[in-house]
Amino acid sequence: MNCCAIEPSIKQSSSRVNDSVSEDVSESVTQDCTNCGGQSRPVSRKTMLLMLKPESIEHAMTGAYSFCSARDCAVVYFEEHGSHQFTVDDLRVRVGLKAKRDPIPLCYCFGFNESHIRDEISRTGNSTIPETISRLIREGLCACEARNPSGMCCLGEVNKVAKRLRAISAELVSGG
Repeated sequence: MNCCAIEPSIKQSSSRVNDSVSEDVSESVTQDCTNCGGQSRPVSRKTMLLMLKPESIEHAMTGAYSFCSARDCAVVYFEEHGSHQFTVDDLRVRVGLKAKRDPIPLCYCFGFNESHIRDEISRTGNSTIPETISRLIREGLCACEARNPSGMCCLGEVNKVAKRLRAISAELVSGG
């Protein structure tokens, strides 16, 4: 199953893929996080149940939930029409959007984290990881709904991180 919905017959650069991923995110934002007021989007029950620790599963069997993407908010999932919340401590995996220390997960399908990109940029001056992920997505090999806590494709975030780390590296090289 190709959960990132990228047409395999269309050869896309990672920036075009990033644009399409960003558009999907902004279109699906529905309400603010009940804890921090930050941006959120609906998340499937399947995604949420796959992420929760066993002792939290029974508390998530009813209701509709959203994913909070605010970096400084500990809430990951919150009930849209209720008061139930699940925090980073209730999940079996680290949430890359909320992590502040390595390893910071980026791609849950293929295991890339921020340090992989940072290390490749320090060795070569660039990172091919976004292109690698993009190719694997085009081949239909991702499973974002089941592996990523947001239930969304990671490529937009991977591209943002790679761009930020390239800029930091360039600044260090230029002595700025």
